[in-house]
Amino acid sequence: MEVKELKPRKALNKAFLKIKPNRSAIEIFKANLITLLDRTNDTESEEFHKNLVSDFLKDTYYKQNHFINTKGRNDLVVHNGNQAVSSVGVIIEAKKPTNKAEMIKSFAGGDSPQQMITKLNTKAFQELVLYYLRERISHKNLEVKHLVATNINEWFIFDAMLFDRIFAQNKNLVKQFTDFEEGRLADTKTDFFYKQIAEPFIASISSEIEFTYFNIQDYQKTLRNADKSDDHALIALFKLLSPEHLLKLPFANDSNSLDKNFYNELLHLIGLTETKEGGKKLIERPKVGQRHAGSLLENVINQLDSLDKLSRLPNVKQYGDTQQERLFSVGLELCITWVNRILFLKLLEAQLISYHKGDKSYAFLNKDLLHDYDNLNALFFMVLAKKPEERNDRVKTLFAKVPYLNSSLFEPTELEHQTLFISGLEDTIDLPFLTGTVIKDSTGKKRTGAEKALDYFFDFLDAYDFASEGSEDIQEDNKTLINASVLGLIFEKINGYKDGSFYTPSFITMYMCKETIRRAVVQKFNESLNSLSSTAEVNNTHSTGNSPKNPGIGKIELQGQKIDPIVLDFARNNRKKATQAEAFLWQILRNRKLNGLKFRRQHPVEDKYILDFYCAEKRLVVEIDGDYHLKADQKEYDEGRTSELNELELKVIRFTNDEVLFETERVLQDILDASEISLTPQPPLPEREGEQVPSPFGKEDLGVMDSKQVPSPFGKEDLGVMDSKQAPSPFGKEDLGVMDSKQVP
Repeated sequence: MEVKELKPRKALNKAFLKIKPNRSAIEIFKANLITLLDRTNDTESEEFHKNLVSDFLKDTYYKQNHFINTKGRNDLVVHNGNQAVSSVGVIIEAKKPTNKAEMIKSFAGGDSPQQMITKLNTKAFQELVLYYLRERISHKNLEVKHLVATNINEWFIFDAMLFDRIFAQNKNLVKQFTDFEEGRLADTKTDFFYKQIAEPFIASISSEIEFTYFNIQDYQKTLRNADKSDDHALIALFKLLSPEHLLKLPFANDSNSLDKNFYNELLHLIGLTETKEGGKKLIERPKVGQRHAGSLLENVINQLDSLDKLSRLPNVKQYGDTQQERLFSVGLELCITWVNRILFLKLLEAQLISYHKGDKSYAFLNKDLLHDYDNLNALFFMVLAKKPEERNDRVKTLFAKVPYLNSSLFEPTELEHQTLFISGLEDTIDLPFLTGTVIKDSTGKKRTGAEKALDYFFDFLDAYDFASEGSEDIQEDNKTLINASVLGLIFEKINGYKDGSFYTPSFITMYMCKETIRRAVVQKFNESLNSLSSTAEVNNTHSTGNSPKNPGIGKIELQGQKIDPIVLDFARNNRKKATQAEAFLWQILRNRKLNGLKFRRQHPVEDKYILDFYCAEKRLVVEIDGDYHLKADQKEYDEGRTSELNELELKVIRFTNDEVLFETERVLQDILDASEISLTPQPPLPEREGEQVPSPFGKEDLGVMDSKQVPSPFGKEDLGVMDSKQAPSPFGKEDLGVMDSKQVP
C-alpha cells in the first residue's frame, strides 16, 4: 500500500482556490472553530463530540441548504439537500480526542508500508468502509462525495471515488458485505465485519490511498491572533470543509457575475437606462424630463449640438435618420470610448498598487490629480501614450508613477478627431447621486444631493475594489470586487444596446489568449529549429514520413508536419486520466484483442484534435462521450468536428459512457461493423477491476473536469457568440467562437 497525504491547499480545485472568501465568512469560520475547540472535553462521551462537529458544520456552512444528522448507525452524515429524505453526500466518523486506539494515526515521512497499513487500518477507517458500502450497495446511493474521520483535532478526508474504486468495485468484498448484511455469515455484529472482513481486506490493498489531512491545533495561533493580516493561512481550511468542496457543488465566482449595483450606477453616470422590450433588455437614453445635463452622454450631446460637430462627419447618415438619433449614436460611441479608457486605467491602477504592496502613491485616477476633463484628456494622450522621457514637464512630475502603455486604446479615434475630445466637455455641471448610491459620507450613510460629475465618477470607482482575483486573500466586505470580466460583460451589454449581446465567459477568452500565445511561441521555436536543420535532415524527415492516406501507419502526419510535442504530452496526460468507460474499452481494444485490429488511444490529429481511439488500418475513430455531449450546442459542435474528420477520410463512430459499460457487446459489434469485419469468437470481457458494479463516478458526475474539456471553475454555461458588430472592448471579449471540447487546452 502507498499512502499519499495532501495538504488542504493541494486538495482544492485550483479555480475554487482563486475565489476570495468574504471577510464576514472568515470571521464566522474563526469564531465557530474556536468554539469547537473550546468546548472539547476529554471527560465527555463520543456522542458529545459528534454533536460539536455537527454544530460547527451547521453554523458555519450547511444550516440553510443541507441537513446534518445521524443516519442509522452512521455517526454523522451531510445530506445533499435540506431534508432527511435527500441522499447522503458526506459520511463522517467522529471520535473523541482521547480515543487514540480507534482513530486513524497521522503518517510520518519515514513510515514503512507496514506501518502505513497499521496506522490506516483502524476501526475509524473500517467503519467508513462499512458505512460507504451500505450507502453505495444497499441504498444504491450514487451521490456520496467524501468520507471524513475526525477526533475534533485531526481530520482525514477521503474522496468517495477512491472508496468506489477500491471497495465498491471489488467483487469479493461486495459479496462478503452482502452476505454479512443478509445474515448469512457466522455473526451479524459490526465488530465481526470490521475484524473478519474489512481489516484483512484493507491490509491486502496494494494500490495508492490518497487523503487530505490537517490538524486544527496547527492553526491555534492564527485563530486566536487579533491581527487579521495572517488570516490568509485559514483560507484553504475554510474552503476544504465547505459544501463546494465536500459536496462537490458547482461554484461561481461572484466577481465574474454582473454586479447590478455597479452596472446601474455606471449607466446613471453615463446617462443611460435599461429597459425591457419583449424578451430583450435594451439600453437607451432616458425619456425627456428624466435626463441629467451632468451625465457624460448629455454633456457630449449638448457640445455636439451647440458646436454643430455632426456637420464635420463625411458619412453622418450612418448614425441615424434624424438629428436626435445621430446625436445619440455619435455621443454614445464617444462615451463608450472614454469610459473604456477610464475603467481600463482603474484596473491598471489597482494592479500597480497591488504590485507595490499596497502603496497608495501609485493611485492616479482620482479627483485630487484629475480636477477636470482637460486633465483627464492629458492623461490619455500626454501621459499614457508617451514614454516617460517624451512627456512634457507639466505632466512628468504630476504622473511620475504612471507607466507608458503602447496601446491603440490611447490613440485618438477618427471620431474624436472629427467631433470632440473629452477635454471639450463642461467641467462644472453637477450630477445628482443615484438613489441607493454606493458612495457613503463620513458617517457611513449613503450620499444624497449632487456632485460635480467627474468627481462623482471617481468617488464611484473608489467605492469598489478593482484588484485582480486569483490571489489567496480575503475580500474585505467594505468594497465589492470588480474585475475585467465584469467590465467586459457590462460593455458587451452597452455595446449591444440596439439588439442585445451575448457574454463570453472569462475562461473562454483566457483559453484563447493562452492558446494563441502558445501556438505563436511554438511556431517561432519550430521555425528557428528548422532553420538550423540541414537540408539532408529535412529530406530524411520527409522521406520517412507517411501520407495521411497510407492505411499502414499508426500515426497521422498531415501536410508532412509532425505532431506538436506539446500536444503529444497533453495526449499522454489524457491517457493517465481516462474515464472509467475509456479505461474499460481500452482493456478490450489494446494489443489487437479485437479481431487483430490495432487501436491507439488519445491519438492527436493536426495539432487540433485528440481522438479517443484510432485504428489507422481502417482509418476508424471511436469516440466515448460524457453527459455534456447531450447538450444541443455540444451536439452541433460534435457534428462539425466529425465533418472535419470525415474530410480527412476518417470514419467516426460515437458511444456514450453508459453504452460502453452496459451494452459492451453491441458496442464491439458496431466497431467491427464500422471496420467491415465479421465478428469472430472473442475472449471473455475483462472485469472492471473487481465487482462488476458500474461506478457512478465518471469525471462528469463529481464536478471534476474531464481532461478533454475546457478548464473552467465556472461550470458549463451556454457560451454564445457575441455580435460581431459590437464596438471592440479593451477587456478581451471579441468574437471568439465556441471551442471544441476535445481540443487541446
